[in-house]
Amino acid sequence: MPFMKGPAPIRRTIEYLDRNKLVLKDRVKIFSINYNTKGDNHEGARQFVFWHLPQLQFKNPNVQITTFKNLTPSPFIQCYLENGEEVLMDVDFKSKDEIYERVRRIICKSEKTLKAEDKLDNPANFGSKCQKHCICEVPGQLPCPSLVPLPKSWRGKYKFQKPDEL
Repeated sequence: MPFMKGPAPIRRTIEYLDRNKLVLKDRVKIFSINYNTKGDNHEGARQFVFWHLPQLQFKNPNVQITTFKNLTPSPFIQCYLENGEEVLMDVDFKSKDEIYERVRRIICKSEKTLKAEDKLDNPANFGSKCQKHCICEVPGQLPCPSLVPLPKSWRGKYKFQKPDEL
């Protein structure tokens, strides 16, 4: 498997990416982290980027996430909110777990909010555990082919059949 190459390939599995609790609040539009590739005070930020940034990107597809390397003497995280405000977090000499907890506590949704959002059923979804079992129940959609047969011109069996075979 080609995706299982490189350092710590577990980071690219769906189970690992989905296990994260870092779901940013809706008002966060840009998340940036600044760190250096060398130095003891930047070690936690480097480890946070290595282990948790892919999860953060996976859980927050509508947030622009940027990393700036080797531009600052001390590591920090900066978030830009939709109303123009900025949130600045100093992560100098912090471990990756301390950074994770700080980010989760300050700019992420709480467990209570995430559970409430999970309970909201999206009316666009359909299936056995949703409001509508099949898309044919939505007004304006075609009925199920099992109940009303499709026109023969829509079926490949008849559409691509040679005229002498009919």
